[in-house]
Amino acid sequence: MSLPVLPVRPVGEIELDLLLEAIYRMSHYDFRGYARASLARRLEQARQHFSCDSLSMLQHRVLHDPAVFHGLLNFLTVQVSELFRDPVYYLAIRREVIPHLRTYPSLKVWVAGCSDGEELYSLAILFREEGLFDRTVFYATDINPEALAKAQAGIYAIDRLPLFIENHRASGAATPLSDHYTAAYGAAAFDRTLRARTVFSEHSLVSDAVFAEVHLVSCRNVLIYFDRALQDRVFGLFAESLVRGGFLGLGLQETLGFSPVNRQFDAFSVREKIYRKKPVQPGEGGERHGAV
Repeated sequence: MSLPVLPVRPVGEIELDLLLEAIYRMSHYDFRGYARASLARRLEQARQHFSCDSLSMLQHRVLHDPAVFHGLLNFLTVQVSELFRDPVYYLAIRREVIPHLRTYPSLKVWVAGCSDGEELYSLAILFREEGLFDRTVFYATDINPEALAKAQAGIYAIDRLPLFIENHRASGAATPLSDHYTAAYGAAAFDRTLRARTVFSEHSLVSDAVFAEVHLVSCRNVLIYFDRALQDRVFGLFAESLVRGGFLGLGLQETLGFSPVNRQFDAFSVREKIYRKKPVQPGEGGERHGAV
């Protein structure tokens, strides 16, 4: 009697699963819910970078060489951004969201997946220009400690300034970006007072819980790297953290539309992917609303 022929998974897929499981068990960094196509590309780049013949060899080095593990994090956590990226998003924040935020005596803003800090500084500058900076606390979180260190330093290559300046102008700013940085020795250092009201912290959208009640969550171009189940988990975190009437800003290729928490939100600015958590409905009671 012959044994049934079972489907065989490609070796590369098995190696990828085992590598992600090893990373999770070793460090609790959980990349198992990331979109596989993008993840596979980045791991292939890492394999070549570390001169490994296979993902199994890369797994061996990750488990036995802390330097390789920390280097691998830079491949697995995408650090691609720019100041005032997609200026129309910040223009919509300035013109449509800020008038609502002005009604609160104090504000909290969560920049989730802050990468090297460009999104944080964009919002800090915008809030300063709109007169809300001094009553706002910013939370800048990421799973990559190297990215957080760069964000906290606020120093960027000077050749990036022309794009930053153009994006800032297109975001509706009435003052020059140069008011907020000092350029010297091939770098632009942003005013340290811009981060004086920022709490920088490691936080995993994959495994960590809500840590504050906030009025605005800005998480742009992060969720495109997650599979549907992980996206739903993260949207649940954002819904739980936002006050009633609070705002959620996503990347232009991201949507809340298919999430189970979609019913808790209204599409506030459809084209710019800004959503607003629905205010307390008559008779609901017991919901938190207002400043915290």
